[in-house]
Order: sequence, then structure tokens, then C-alpha cells
Amino acid sequence: MYQALYRKYRPATFADVVGQEHITDTLRRELAAGKIFHAYLFTGTRGTGKTSCAKILAKAVNCLHPADGDACGECESCRAIAAGEVMDIVEIDAASNNSVENIRDLREQVNFTPAVAKYRVYIIDEVHMLTLSAFNALLKTLEEPPAHVIFILATTELHKLPATILSRCQRFDFRRISVEQLCARMQFVASQEGFTLTDAAATLIASLADGGMRDALSILDQCASAGREIGEALVSRVCGMAGQEHLVQMADRIAAQDAGGALQLLDSLYAASVDMARLVFELTSHYRNLMICKTVPAGSRPIVCSSSQLETLERQAERYDLREILSILSILQDTAGRMQTGNRRCEVELALLRLCTPRLRGDAQSLEARVAALERGRGALSPAAPASEPVTPPAQREPQPQPQPEPQAAPEVFPAPEAEAEPPADELNAPDDALPPPPDEPDATPPPPETGDAPLAEWPSVLQVLAKTCPLIHGVLQGSRAFVRGDLLLIDAPNPQFRALVKGESPVYRDQIRRAAEQILGRTFKLGPYRKPVAQADPLVSFAERLSQFDFSGNGD
Repeated sequence: MYQALYRKYRPATFADVVGQEHITDTLRRELAAGKIFHAYLFTGTRGTGKTSCAKILAKAVNCLHPADGDACGECESCRAIAAGEVMDIVEIDAASNNSVENIRDLREQVNFTPAVAKYRVYIIDEVHMLTLSAFNALLKTLEEPPAHVIFILATTELHKLPATILSRCQRFDFRRISVEQLCARMQFVASQEGFTLTDAAATLIASLADGGMRDALSILDQCASAGREIGEALVSRVCGMAGQEHLVQMADRIAAQDAGGALQLLDSLYAASVDMARLVFELTSHYRNLMICKTVPAGSRPIVCSSSQLETLERQAERYDLREILSILSILQDTAGRMQTGNRRCEVELALLRLCTPRLRGDAQSLEARVAALERGRGALSPAAPASEPVTPPAQREPQPQPQPEPQAAPEVFPAPEAEAEPPADELNAPDDALPPPPDEPDATPPPPETGDAPLAEWPSVLQVLAKTCPLIHGVLQGSRAFVRGDLLLIDAPNPQFRALVKGESPVYRDQIRRAAEQILGRTFKLGPYRKPVAQADPLVSFAERLSQFDFSGNGD
């Protein structure tokens, strides 16, 4: 029977384990010094060597002639353990033996002395699958087992283990294996098996393996069955991938908002048997790389690709705004979740329509991206701009000169009107009975007496920004309006908590409102409370009312 590569090249000694030197060196030093613990805990992602190290450790503690903490591999015990003929090495799959009855049987077995080995070793794989009752039954035995028993627990989900189990074990955390180490190991295996593996293909397999050696060797084994010359194209075809070229084409059509072209490309990929779930995963990874290109300086970007592919990513990242990339990533991740139950092809088509048509999106990130596109194309938003106007695609926009902001006064100071003497302080910091009406702009046209000032049309957009930067003040400002008079931003909030928050000693909430307003309106404002204009009483009417209180008939006293 054919033996899979990941089994054929499973490490036999600590020196064979790839990428876990911080663990293997520690274990070898402890064994060389005679320090053998009663319980070990190996945790980490899949395919990083947890079970292999557990088997090597079980062989090393029972070796008759250990050398520097490692098993000799030649003695009778080592050969018997390698052949699986020693009953004292017990491997338990906790996924299928997770009941309290299984653990009770184990507690009865540990009392028996080893048959041929020095130690009876229990390797419990996927230990997080044990039930709570099973964990409780294991506690006492795990803490004080017989002197001839060693427990080795392995898990990929450490957070599911009770703290009482963690405190009774010596813990070792297995890391993801680097791309370079994965590629070197695969090249070694390829040379031993007699087939050719290109560097680009090895890098692609390493990126798909996500730090797991077992996954990398399994993909390599599958590719070797399809051809002895393994290149990047062969790996893409065997794994059902769209390929880097098609990902770049799809991203270009999304940037150009070409929904028809994107759907046609998807149809060709579907006809070529590209897995739709894999396509969404690849697109997510592609836009993740674009996000890294936009945020991480060159030379230190954590991207696994060739130099030519990196140049392509950098050029394509220039066509996107960071907020657009975040919106696209959010849609792709939601699509991946819905594909678990829905029609996969239909879900991808719906996602592409939303990606190519920003007005069909509906999430906060897409709204911010559209606002950013309008700001780049025409400067700050104006009330006259229609809300449904289509956004020019990034690939078709021409650079526009940005207006230079005028120097603004310090935002904490409110200039008092000349007719009234007021202290130069923020009106929101003044007591309630000392807040005069905000000064009107000198040359502004007085508002109509029936309607008052016109509410600020962009205020809902300011509240959307506050929803992400300061949820507390956003909640308090629900149902509020805002008005602009000159360089004053006057806020009419029905919630009485608003005044209490912004009048405090800390300027945090006031600064958050100013930053949100500046982001949407493109200028810095001073803050103030809004008070409706109060009509002045007619002095003649008041005088007539006072005269009506006197008796002019001459009959009074």
C-alpha cells in the first residue's frame, strides 16, 4: 500500500522536527538532565508537529541508550516503539473517546505497571474534545499519577481546556512553520522522491498550507500524482485555484466598477471548475495583501509572493482607497459565511455585484468609501450634491487640486459678540443659566421667523463617523440636529445628558465631535448649543397691557 508523504517523512527524532527548535531543544535538555515531568501539554495549529513530538518524547523516555536527550533509534525499545509493537504507548483520540466512562477506564489502567517499557505513556490527542465531566474525572490522576505514567496532551484549541488542567501540565506552544522552512522541507522531499518542484510552486503550496507541514506535504503529494514536473500552474489546477492572474483581473474589474466584466470572468472560472469557496478565500487573501501594501512600509510587508507579484500588488493598491479595501474585505468575509448554506455561485455573483456597485452595499465602510471618493473628486461635500450621484471609479478619476484650508482659530475659544461682554470660553463649558444665545454671523441673512435656521444636511454623516470613533456620544446625540453660523457649529440635542458630557473638565467628547465634523465638512468649527431665535416683544403692546390695569373712569379711590 502506498504511504502518504506526510507519514513517510514524519520526524523520527527531535532533530528532524522543522520549525520548533524552541521546544525540541528544551525537551532534549530536560531529558538529558533526567527531568521527566508527569504531564505535558502540546498546543498549536494543525500540522505543526504536536503528535510527532509526543511520539518522539514517548520513545526518548523509554530508550535504553539515550544520547543527549534523544532516542538512539537502535535499541530494542526504540525499534519496537517505531514498529508500534509496544502496548505501553497508548494513543487516545479524545474526539471519539470523550466520555467520563472512557476516562474512568483510563484511571483503572494507569495502576498497572508497564509490560516491557520503563514508562507507560498516554498520548491524548484533541484533548479539548473531552466533556467537562471527563476533565473532572481526569484531574486527580493527572495531578498525581503513578511514578511509571506520563501524560502527553495535544490540542489545537487551548482556550477550551479548563484552567485546572492547564495548571497541572508543562505547556509547550507550537508555532506556525515559516514559508522558507516549508519550502526547504518540500524541496528535500521532492529530491528524495525524484520529481521536480519549482520555487514558485513551493511558495504557493507553502502559502496554502498556512504554516502546517502536514498540509504542505499533502498538497505536494497530490500534485506529484498529477505530474512529475510541479510548477505553479499545476498547483493552481490541482487545488482548484483561480490563479494570481485571474485575481488581478477580477480586482481590476472591481476597481473599474465593471459588474458585467466581473460576472463574465466568474463564469469562465466556474466553467474551469474553480471552487467558489476557494475563489472567495483567494480574493480575500488578495485584498488582504492590498491592505498590507497600503499600510505597511515596503521591505517589511508580511506577504508571501514573488517579487513580480509584489510589484503587481503595489501598482493595483494605488487604485484603491483604504476604506474601499476594508469595505470589500467585509463583504467577502460575509459571503464566505453565507456560502455554508446557500448556493455558492449565486452568493459569489451577489458579492461581485455589491463590490462593483457601491450604492448597493449598505455597510458603514462602503458609505465611508463613497464619501472619501466624493471628497477626493470634488473636495468637501456640499449640501447641493445629490446623494444618489454615482461615484467615479478610482481607475477613471483624474487627480484634482485639493483646496488649502484656511487658518482656523483655536477650537476651545468662542469669540463673544461686540454688544455683549462674555468670557472667552467654550459655551458648552458655561453653566446652564449663563449660556447666552450664540452670536449670529454679522453678514448673514436673518432666518425666517417660522422655520428658523436650516438644519445641517451633512449632520447624519457626522453621526456615522461618531458611531465608530465615540459610540457613547453617538448614542447621546440620537435625534439631534446641527446648525452652522459662521465658524460656529451649534448642536440641538434633545437628550439632557449631552450637556453633562460635553461640559465636563475633559475635552475628549468635544474633540471627537470637532474631528468628526472636520472629516465630513472639511473645516474646523467651534462648538455651541443651539437656541431658537426668540422674537422681541413689541413695546407698544406691553405699554397697552400696563395701561389696561389702570381705572380712568374717576370712580376709583
